[in-house]
Amino acid sequence: MSPTKGPLSLKQVFAEILGYVAVEPKMDYRLIIGSDSQPREEHICFVCAIIVHRQGKGARYFYSKRNQNKYMSMRQRIFYEASLSLDVASRLTALLAESGHNDLNIEIHLDVGKVGGETRHLIREVVGMITGSGFEARIKPDSYGGFYSGRPLHQMIYAWLYAAAREDRWRL
Repeated sequence: MSPTKGPLSLKQVFAEILGYVAVEPKMDYRLIIGSDSQPREEHICFVCAIIVHRQGKGARYFYSKRNQNKYMSMRQRIFYEASLSLDVASRLTALLAESGHNDLNIEIHLDVGKVGGETRHLIREVVGMITGSGFEARIKPDSYGGFYSGRPLHQMIYAWLYAAAREDRWRL
């Protein structure tokens, strides 16, 4: 899903990313994947974002949303979020390789952090899952692919993802 173009397949998202990069090819880019979840009464809503960040000049983002109808512990949710991001990153990597655009590196931003939170004891396992698959992993406070880190671009992305998880009107 694109906030401006509506529903898109992953191949269409990939084409949009390449088009965005082609406008200013000499700029530095970061391709970021991040997921977050929001428990609701009847299900858990998972949102996975793809963010192409033109460093110093903004970003474009895309998302997908799915609902799980069963209860999950915090640990299960964190691992499911990481696996969603890993799946999208793997599929994008294949598209990058097929098209000869291996210069865009993918970062996976994880909803775990060292400082005080419930998830700090999961860092080693989740980061190992991502790095063992060949991707760079970022954790809080350096991760913002699906969550808040206090900077304006990141606030916008977080606010939008949080709203996507809470609003049924954005259902895919």
